[in-house]
Amino acid sequence: MTCENAPHVDPQAPVPVTGWRGWLIRAINAQPDEVAAVLWGCGLFFFLFTSYAILRPVRDAMGIAGGVRNLQWLFSATFVVMLVAIPLHGWLNAHVPRARFIDWVYGFFALNMFAFAALLSLWPASPWVARVFFVWLSVFNLFVVSVAWSLMADIFDTEQAKRVFGFIAGGASIGGVTGPLFGAAMVSVLSVRGLLVVSALLLGAAVYAKARLLAWRAGRDTVQQAQSRRRPVAGNPFTGFSLVARSPYLLCLGAFVILLTTASTFLYFEQARLVASTFPTRNAQVRVFSIIDGVVQAVSLICQVFLVGRFARRFGVTGLLSAIPLLVGAGFLVLAIWPVFAVVAAVMGIRRVGEYAFIRPGREILFTGVAEDVRYRAKSFLDTVVYRGGDALSGWASATLISFTQSLTAVSLVGAVLAFAWAALGYALGRRPIARTE
Repeated sequence: MTCENAPHVDPQAPVPVTGWRGWLIRAINAQPDEVAAVLWGCGLFFFLFTSYAILRPVRDAMGIAGGVRNLQWLFSATFVVMLVAIPLHGWLNAHVPRARFIDWVYGFFALNMFAFAALLSLWPASPWVARVFFVWLSVFNLFVVSVAWSLMADIFDTEQAKRVFGFIAGGASIGGVTGPLFGAAMVSVLSVRGLLVVSALLLGAAVYAKARLLAWRAGRDTVQQAQSRRRPVAGNPFTGFSLVARSPYLLCLGAFVILLTTASTFLYFEQARLVASTFPTRNAQVRVFSIIDGVVQAVSLICQVFLVGRFARRFGVTGLLSAIPLLVGAGFLVLAIWPVFAVVAAVMGIRRVGEYAFIRPGREILFTGVAEDVRYRAKSFLDTVVYRGGDALSGWASATLISFTQSLTAVSLVGAVLAFAWAALGYALGRRPIARTE
């Protein structure tokens, strides 16, 4: 073949990636230069959720130790603590550079874990230590997850988020499987105190993953963006509340969060009653909650790997935010007719799998590309105070309904109505994303 007949090759055209790296790029739906960041993002959520998932069954068992009839008080206490914590969170946000914020938050909670390990050594059977731990872990969970997703919305733009957030969330599901299985296998060897130490070390690993993500982003930032990450987020401790109060869209998003927590709390209370009556010892309760968590997270992971990406491309954010509430509403109707443990567990599983695999990525996509104060302050207020406020409100509502009607059917019918309202609100939110100026 002569030079004149040789095919023209565009020197600017991307070189196709083959082999295992090409397979990986296609599997995670990323561009070649995004692979490292996506894997570190997935790793951050793996470490974070393994840390939390090891302790979630411990929390649930301690909630039972504090008395199933007192659960609504624990939910209310969590909300009160959250009201105190969010201004402190806002103050820290205003004084610590965005690039270092996670270090402070995760470091604080890791120290708390060591403190609880010491308390359980001194008073292993104290109901008050159990109650404080229940409240603390409920606060810990929302804060560490919220700041992690704020970081992801800071690292990736909207177009990237639609492609890779599903895979990144898969790290949470892998951690959600690993944590309960590790806890169930090792609680007899390490005790609850040892599990707390392991969880603290995993938070340190999450901080390292964050550092790798920021290093990747630094190579792509403009000078202005790099300087912005070295500054705190402007505002005062109550800016998150004022931003939500002034925005009709964010208020609707707050209502969506409250309805989400209502479905969860109604189901959680009934599950707790059944586990308390069936499994009398704390270690047995930790094991059964670990198994339930492991199954939920395994199904979530399967959905994230094989289903969520295709579902999102077909139905968009609207589908991510409305499909699961419709299924939960239908589940409540089945529960009203057939109020047995198997149905409660199935509906609870659908709700939790749906939140991890579908709803959470859908909500986080809404916060990509918005102003810093919305992403770090308004979002944090919604993820913490509004979420736990919904827990407290729905906890008392569930307890009141049960005390007056003595019937799971009545709770289920109310839950169905609220779940269908939740679906309608999710559909409306997905139709119009948050304005860039909000």
